[in-house]
Amino acid sequence: MPYLYQDSKPRPAAHPGAARGTQSSGKGYEQLKRECLQRGVLFEDPDFPACNSSLFFSENPPIPFVWKRPGDIVKDPKFILGGATRTDICQGDLGDCWLLAAIASLTLNEKTLARVVPLDQNFGPDYAGIFHFQFWQHNEWLDVVIDDRLPTFKGRLVFLHSAELNEFWSALLEKAYAKLNGSYESLKGGSTIEAMEDFTGGIGEMYDVKAAPDNFYEILEKALKRCSMVGCSIDTSSAAESEARTPFGLVKGHAYSVTGIEEVSYRGRQVRLIRIRNPWGQVEWNGPWSDNSAEWSSVSPSEQRRLSQAAREDGEFWMKFEDFKVHFDKVEICNLTPDALEDSTAHKWEVTIHQGSWVRGATAGGCRNFLETFWTNPQIKLHLTEKDDGQDDCTFIAALMQKGRRKLKKLGAEMLTIGYSIYESPGRDGHLGKDFFRYHPSKARSKTYINLREVSHRFKLPPGDYILIPTTFEPHQEADFCLRIFSEKKAITEDLDENVAIDLPEPPHPTPGPQETEEEKQFRALFEQISGKDMEISAEELEYVLNAVLKKTKNIKFKNLSLISCRNIISLMDTSGNGKLEFSEFKVFWEKMKKWISIFLHFDFDKSGSMSSYELRGALKAAGYQLNNYLLQLIVLRYSDEQFQIDFDDFLNCLIRLENASRDSCMNLNEVYL
Repeated sequence: MPYLYQDSKPRPAAHPGAARGTQSSGKGYEQLKRECLQRGVLFEDPDFPACNSSLFFSENPPIPFVWKRPGDIVKDPKFILGGATRTDICQGDLGDCWLLAAIASLTLNEKTLARVVPLDQNFGPDYAGIFHFQFWQHNEWLDVVIDDRLPTFKGRLVFLHSAELNEFWSALLEKAYAKLNGSYESLKGGSTIEAMEDFTGGIGEMYDVKAAPDNFYEILEKALKRCSMVGCSIDTSSAAESEARTPFGLVKGHAYSVTGIEEVSYRGRQVRLIRIRNPWGQVEWNGPWSDNSAEWSSVSPSEQRRLSQAAREDGEFWMKFEDFKVHFDKVEICNLTPDALEDSTAHKWEVTIHQGSWVRGATAGGCRNFLETFWTNPQIKLHLTEKDDGQDDCTFIAALMQKGRRKLKKLGAEMLTIGYSIYESPGRDGHLGKDFFRYHPSKARSKTYINLREVSHRFKLPPGDYILIPTTFEPHQEADFCLRIFSEKKAITEDLDENVAIDLPEPPHPTPGPQETEEEKQFRALFEQISGKDMEISAEELEYVLNAVLKKTKNIKFKNLSLISCRNIISLMDTSGNGKLEFSEFKVFWEKMKKWISIFLHFDFDKSGSMSSYELRGALKAAGYQLNNYLLQLIVLRYSDEQFQIDFDDFLNCLIRLENASRDSCMNLNEVYL
């Protein structure tokens, strides 16, 4: 599918109150439910039907699934039973523990949970077999409607379920998330931070526990106090180790959620503890401070009550923080956006967001290893003006997210390897060219290029202006992206590609007859030969003249100009409106033509007779046209071939069309190429 650059001006963070409906019918949850109640039927979702395509896209179901509504599974179904808690999330036969760990963290914040899981839903008198949930997607909140038909085997739920067999909110939430991403199979494998962000609109950070900063305990403590969502996991060295249990009862390659962090008084000293939950709802840590360990016998009953400590097989356990650092490898923190935090929260991030696309042949330049195309990537200017309180630097988190890749799994798409670089601004406006990046090193960059949905990193930089370049690792890879900047103090961002400007030279004046150059005399002779006495030529005659002249030009390796090009030339130069060119009009055009040939030859670096589409921005600027990424990508899609090359005939047509558009000051160039 062709990717088209979107309006990438900075925009405020989305507010969930304005969640957009996603149903193909255009009807929202309330209307659909009302219609079902009026008709006395239970809702059946045509957008996510109860069939195999909603389950898997690459395989057949391993067992004969039966889709059942909760009332067909148990006698007295409940949406939420006794409050939505982290113990309501038990993993089924789907490799989405990363999602379950995020749901467990979600239950720790009532306000956040109520936004994702509207609590005014039930199986009561107004039950109509329809439910809805809200998710954040790329700076937009979406309202996802589903019916309550769930996949079962032998009368039991196959996938996510609650420990209470008649509670269904978590199973329905998983179904809504599967619909959002195309199928249940699309949820196999992922990062907890991905789901955390979709539940909150927050921004993620990842920590390598073994290389964590000295104040890591304080970072986690502050994160949980700010209602951030926190997950953790143990690395695997091979696929065979995935889901393997350690002697201490931990599971490798498995996503856990961090649900608490506390200090406890133990034998006269303070011990730092951290609480972890396994979304399986069972299989727990069996080392020091585990549910039945001897350490708890030396802790007062009041302290145990404060920590909600109870020895039960619910998947949740405490462990000493030092042991946590030894046994776990990765921690993911989802920092919440200002609208997701309580008004009393001491610290709120400032947020700016840019949307964009990498389009092959135009803005998919790849990383700095590919200098010839790197400079063509989108460029975002970042103004850091306010220092952190009591500091000399400005703190911000830059997060680059590739959009929609999980949903495209069924089409064979995988996560691309992405990252970004940050350069000090040279102090001039406009898209920076190749030479700037040839001679200037980056000031900062993402920690690594990696094939995750989002790459984020926290930076401290002195006040000033910077240029952030979001890229894929390889050039020519297409995707839409969302770039978010979370800053301690207000930061200003702008897209360097948003301005469209035209700066054309004065049109040349025809040379008086007696002063004609030798070249013009040759043209006149050829003109007279082709046109006859009226000295006017048609498009077909112009095609013959131009190709005859260009073939004699030694330093040009051009294919023939097309008839349509010649018709476009006449439409540009014909002042009389008779559909033909007079010799004086042709002479004016030939001066333009010579300049355009010179520009084309300059950017045809290998002298092959065609120009790389990645050089089109520079070539058009040399001709007087400064275009934004959106226009540039439209032009590349129209005029380049499969190898991202543009021949002179297409370059000529592009310039003629731009000049025709620029003549009318009221004309929007965007409309010309749409």
